[in-house]
This record gives sequence, C-alpha cells and structure tokens, in this order.
Amino acid sequence: MAVYRFRITFEDFEEISREIEIKSEQTFEDLHFAIQESINFDGAQPASFYMSNDNWIKGQEISLGERPARDGVKCVLMNNAYLQDWIEDPHQKIYYESDYSSDWTFFVELIKILPDANPRAKYPVCVKINGDAPKQRAVFIPYKDEKDPEEGAAPAFLDNYVEEDELKAEEEDVIGEEGEEVIDENEADAITDEGLQEEGSSEDEV
Repeated sequence: MAVYRFRITFEDFEEISREIEIKSEQTFEDLHFAIQESINFDGAQPASFYMSNDNWIKGQEISLGERPARDGVKCVLMNNAYLQDWIEDPHQKIYYESDYSSDWTFFVELIKILPDANPRAKYPVCVKINGDAPKQRAVFIPYKDEKDPEEGAAPAFLDNYVEEDELKAEEEDVIGEEGEEVIDENEADAITDEGLQEEGSSEDEV
C-alpha cells in the first residue's frame, strides 16, 4: 500500500505550506479534511479539487458536494474518488478551491510516493508545517468612499477588511461621542481643582 506525500500552498501566500501524507487507497474527501485541519479551517464549506497539468490548468472536478457540470463533464464526488485512481503523474498537480464565498485557492502537488505505510501512523497526517495560515474569514467594515457617496459601497482594496481579533480590539477602545473631547480621570480632577481655585479668588476680590 503506497503513501502519497502532498505539498499544499496557498495561491496568494506561497510562503505558507503544509505537507500531508495519505494512503493511496484513501479518498479526496480524506485529503480535503486533512488540508482543512492543517490550516485551522472548519472544513464545512463547499470545496473542489481539479486534476491539473503542469500549468495548473483545471481538468476534471472532484467536489465535496453536488455541482453543475463543467463543459458538459459531470463532477465526481470526493467520497467516491480514491486517490490511487486519479494519480497519473509522480508529480501530479491538483488545483484546490475551498469556501467559494471567500475564494481560498491552493496548489496541491505530489512530491513523494512512499512504498509502504507506517503501521504506527494514523493517515492522513500532516508531517510538515511552514508559516501560520491566515484566518478563514475576515470581517467587512462598511465605509464611505470619497469618490462614491453611497454608504457601504463595496471596497476596492483588501485594506477595508479586518481580522475578527482586530475588530474586537477596536470595539474595546474608549471613544467619545462625535465632536466631544475625551479626557481621563486625572485631567478631569485637575480641571475641577482649577475651577474651584478661580472661584475662590473671585470671592476674595469682592
């Protein structure tokens, strides 16, 4: 029983990678959940593998759930697709898309074929990690574009998205009402003392 070692990289973050070993007789569904777990994604969103050539051109789609046919070719379901039936090249390339609404895309490449499985290993297994994966979802902050008066217009740049942790930190900051100056407790005491001194001086002059 052979074991495939795949290297998985984010299309937009090439410095972040994972290497996963999986038995040849396991399915694409097994590989899907192993990838999702290795990058701390929830694995519940729609996803598809595409058998690819050396130029990463999409071929046959292998999907987590039912999908419309592409170019008249019906997609294959991951739980019915065994890896050994689809690997034709010792350096097989597979294009992988996950969570279509967030448009996460990955390059999956076969980098090694091991002749035997480790009897003590539980496959699939992540054997190498490079870099911290980004968070699966970002929070959209509506804004008003100076060139577009419409409130909540779709952002033109990724800077209009913030991670959930950053948003929480911002919400915890102390902010005043619009146009109101915010002062701390010590400044308030100093202003009060100064006012009392001035009032006392006026009464002495009278």
